[in-house]
Amino acid sequence: MKLAIAQINCVLGDLRANSEQILRFAEQAKQAGAQLMLTPELSLCGYPPEDLLLRDGFYLACAQALSELAAQMRGVDVVVGHPHKVDGKCYNAASLLRDGQIVATYLKHNLPNYAVFDEERYFVRGTESCVFESGGIHFGLNICADVWEPEAAALARDAGAQVLLVLNASPFAVGKYASRYAVLRRRVAETGLPAIYANMVGGQDELVFDGGSFAMDAAGELTTQVAFCTEALSVLEIAGDLRPVGEMVRLPSVEEGVYRVLCLGLKDYIGKNGFPGVLLGLSGGIDSALTLAVAVDALGADKVHAVMMPSPYTAQISLDDSREMIAILGARYDEFSIESIFQDYLAMLAPSFTGRAVDLTEENLQARIRGTLLMALSNKFGSLVLTTGNKSEMSVGYATLYGDMAGGFSVLKDVGKMLVYRLARYRNSIGYVIPDRIITRPPSAELRPDQTDQDSLPPYEVLDGIVECYVEQNLSVLEIMARGYSEADVRRVVRLIRLSEYKRRQSAVGVRITERSYGKDWRYPITVRYQDTY
Repeated sequence: MKLAIAQINCVLGDLRANSEQILRFAEQAKQAGAQLMLTPELSLCGYPPEDLLLRDGFYLACAQALSELAAQMRGVDVVVGHPHKVDGKCYNAASLLRDGQIVATYLKHNLPNYAVFDEERYFVRGTESCVFESGGIHFGLNICADVWEPEAAALARDAGAQVLLVLNASPFAVGKYASRYAVLRRRVAETGLPAIYANMVGGQDELVFDGGSFAMDAAGELTTQVAFCTEALSVLEIAGDLRPVGEMVRLPSVEEGVYRVLCLGLKDYIGKNGFPGVLLGLSGGIDSALTLAVAVDALGADKVHAVMMPSPYTAQISLDDSREMIAILGARYDEFSIESIFQDYLAMLAPSFTGRAVDLTEENLQARIRGTLLMALSNKFGSLVLTTGNKSEMSVGYATLYGDMAGGFSVLKDVGKMLVYRLARYRNSIGYVIPDRIITRPPSAELRPDQTDQDSLPPYEVLDGIVECYVEQNLSVLEIMARGYSEADVRRVVRLIRLSEYKRRQSAVGVRITERSYGKDWRYPITVRYQDTY
């Protein structure tokens, strides 16, 4: 028989559009000779619906949409993920649609309640298996986290399943492919069943679902690998040996994968929320340069407006490099000198500042003037302002509230500084867009004479290493020191991470690329007196 994986990009809450998309894919699958099509987790409504799942009306709308979708389904069996409410209990479910009917429904067993997942807030656990026949083969259903534990897959096998089908909404994180493969191989080894893993694709707020659906035979060998970061319909052949054989697409490198995820996350955030384009402040530095490259690649140059706002401390090479990059990419570009505005602010504040030395106040004034100008352009033209700060800076508060933090979306929010450089070099490897001098010169905020980032921060390779240990791996101070970092650097960085929580709470949403970003999976209090000692 032939089975199709529908790797689709859902729009959360747009039940009509999602249903129409499933119908289109089903028609294509039927034309390709498939007898069964598998869609991702909660494909009817999108993932994650969050507190929409606390509203009875949402379940009623989903039930009506599922019934209408089933009535139109002919000639191919389709498994659709959807929220399901029965007898007052709410479930994460998947149903088999066949010839106008809903003929079977599976209720997810394992509800993840960690990182960005909080399904126990919304759903009740299912307990039964669901096995159905299609094309002469008996298929068992699991949903995403079900396969991270052995019980649900074993129940499907014991109920007569010959092939395991897994619906997923698994968001991207660096290294996630290896984890998915390893988990499914364990289930395959335990059950002896071939398995087919259908993943969602597309951006949803901070999450990006990277697709990359795949299949394994009963020996745990990868037999199908679907495209990364793009919608796809992949048709597999399942012969008498039950080996699900389909296309084999090359997986990207770390840098390529992250870059494509950043582009997809930005594209879908702008497109799904209806913004006409984006604005960003260009500085001549590496972070704004990479953000500009991602924006143009994701949206097209016609939807990107870059603004250079030199101050008295802006180097000429920053202007030159920014102009060169704009000439290459072709985005709209403006230059507004903020020097006169800055001097007016200083003159206005001079009586109040009498007797006080120049400090961060004057530096922050420049950032806030720029933020005001960008927000004025945003109000006038409707474009969304992109912030350009990276994870290293946001970790330790090296950013200005209502200044360079002003904006609606942060492309690099979860990208450490050293990875920023790697991504810039990757982008230039596929087409030169970022002037070499931006990559090689010491980074600087250019808010005072001869300033460099390392005046205020440890070297970025040290900072990034400590941030990764403390934030992403949850290691203690002593464990981080045991990895070779000095006690002074570790305690300083950890202290700054804690002190900067109030800033991060006010920062823009941004793309998540690690297993611990400053989003839903980071929940530290602002007001707290605990200090990490050990």
